[in-house]
Amino acid sequence: MTDHDILLNTRDGHVATLTMNRPDKFNALSEELLDALQQALESAASDDSIRVVVIAATGRAFCAGHDLKQMRGNHSKAYYDALFAQCSKMMQTIGELPQPVIASVQGLATAAGCQLVATCDLAIAAHSARFAVSGVNLGLFCSTPAVALSRNVARKRSLEMLLTGEFIDAATAVEYGLINRSAADEELAGEVAQLAARISAKPGHAVRHGKAMFYRQLQQPLGDAYSLAAGVMACNMMEADTVEGVDAFLEKRQPRFEHRED
Repeated sequence: MTDHDILLNTRDGHVATLTMNRPDKFNALSEELLDALQQALESAASDDSIRVVVIAATGRAFCAGHDLKQMRGNHSKAYYDALFAQCSKMMQTIGELPQPVIASVQGLATAAGCQLVATCDLAIAAHSARFAVSGVNLGLFCSTPAVALSRNVARKRSLEMLLTGEFIDAATAVEYGLINRSAADEELAGEVAQLAARISAKPGHAVRHGKAMFYRQLQQPLGDAYSLAAGVMACNMMEADTVEGVDAFLEKRQPRFEHRED
């Protein structure tokens, strides 16, 4: 497959969907797929007409983690250092993206695939989906997946997943906070589309600034977080669409937003 084939990039209005397309390899994150995702995310970041990005996959699995066959064929520490740096960059790009990113998960999401789910801002999975950070079963602790997992799932639960490598189902993933909710397998695409539509209908500036603020404040002490949030809200209040939204609320009418990059 070419780089274009392994990642399908489609648009539906203001929603861009990046579909991993290595079904015969369970959408394992090869160097090429990581590079294709990186390029597509960077392109989306610079496109104001895109309000939501969905990461999906073809076949029976969402993502089985890194491409172990490719890794074993390049057995050197220098190669592994470069590969994990490449993957970490792509994961961080998701958090830095102006647009919210939704994972649409079917089948298995293991190791770096589970990391990808945890990294996305939001996630909806099919009822039949299963999740694991299973590298420990091969003698390889899922260290980089642990970074994203431990920022979504409570410490003892995430560490149990990492130390046992055991699978959890979609209902447990909801309980743990790894995903937002699950849907019947045949309704997954529709559930994701509805969530994307609800977000993309909001004024773009509020969503972009809000996502950036959310992640920045998580890394700050409480006082600094409030100072940051207050400054963002003050700037937000000066936006023309925000003025219109507040006026519409006070006047008990629907807002007429004008600065939505339609």
